[in-house]
Amino acid sequence: MKTLALAAIAALGFAGAALADPLEGTWRTVADDNGNSGLISVAPCGDQLCGTMIKSFDSTGAEMASENIGRQIIYETVSNGDGSYSGKIWAPDRDKVYNSKLVLSGDTLEVNGCVLMICRNGGTWMRQ
Repeated sequence: MKTLALAAIAALGFAGAALADPLEGTWRTVADDNGNSGLISVAPCGDQLCGTMIKSFDSTGAEMASENIGRQIIYETVSNGDGSYSGKIWAPDRDKVYNSKLVLSGDTLEVNGCVLMICRNGGTWMRQ
């Protein structure tokens, strides 16, 4: 009986892992207007996805201290069911929030965002 209970618990744990959204994980951004980039950790936040900056790098690729470590870069993000996602993205280099469109393809993420009628290409982020 004890073995059966442990097997059931393990099966539930593996089922949860299998249900993880493909966007979840760590992503390396492209360089911003200042030449800086970062690592963004995407994880569930309620019924949506959020991405938090966990590391920051200067234009030479050296890790640097940043007041943006721990800040949400991606939030209010939901899957559109076709490999694309809609939500909000904050650009630290411009201190602006954009309505975002993210398109996932394997280990690459095309990032775009618009505020009012001004759109910005956020480049291709790479899964780490």
